Amino acid sequence: MNYEKIVTLYDTTEHAAEAKRSLENAGIPSGDISLLTSASQELTAEKLAEPRLWHRLFGRDIQQHEATVYGRVVGSGGGILTVRVPETEVPRILGILNTHKAIDVRQRAVQEGLLRTAAPAATATAAAATATRPTGYATPGTASNEEVLRLAEEQLEVGKRLVREGTTRIRRFVVETPVERQITLHEEHARVLRRAVSDPQLIRNVDWTEKVIEVSETTEEPVLTRSVHITEEVVIQKEVTDQVKTVHDKIRRQQVEVDRLPGEEMLTRK
Repeated sequence: MNYEKIVTLYDTTEHAAEAKRSLENAGIPSGDISLLTSASQELTAEKLAEPRLWHRLFGRDIQQHEATVYGRVVGSGGGILTVRVPETEVPRILGILNTHKAIDVRQRAVQEGLLRTAAPAATATAAAATATRPTGYATPGTASNEEVLRLAEEQLEVGKRLVREGTTRIRRFVVETPVERQITLHEEHARVLRRAVSDPQLIRNVDWTEKVIEVSETTEEPVLTRSVHITEEVVIQKEVTDQVKTVHDKIRRQQVEVDRLPGEEMLTRK
């Protein structure tokens, strides 16, 4: 993630302190915010007038008129607020800083005779942003003779969403399969036979009493019983895997191209 440093100038330390509290309430860590005043840094008037001081604090790209404005404002009781923020947060942070009467450094330089005109700038209050800042940021207070061309840049953010691919359904049901077995069945039945008797000796033992003889007849029939046995188990588990997938897309970024066209020769009539 790219970070930028924004430097904002205020006429009073109270305004700078209020801006610092607003940044902290907006979620900016206090360690990324720095407040510079003449009292806190024990800066004398001689030190404030030296451009080398501001070059050491904010880099060599600070111009002479900017260093002079910084020195005069801090020397008269003002403050400089420095904040380090992600590049994507720059527009939001600039909006917070400008609500606390931030100074337009270039306009102040014009008012004090340090510059003839306020030259176009990436931002009016951010005086020492890093080189990764895209041009095109403008804040309230831009001079009326300026034209600002804002450049936009897209950023790709990858999120996730849950998609139902399908459903695995496991259904248990009963099927019937015809089976057959063989079994031997035993039967017992009474059979009555009559036969002729020719033995004369049997006449002597004739029994004239009534008599009943009962013979039990039996037969076997199949009896079906079923026994249940567990043959196998079907275990249903959910398999969870993670995979890294590379997504491809294109983001748009606006750029500027400056072409200087030669002037046309103008003919005069005699």
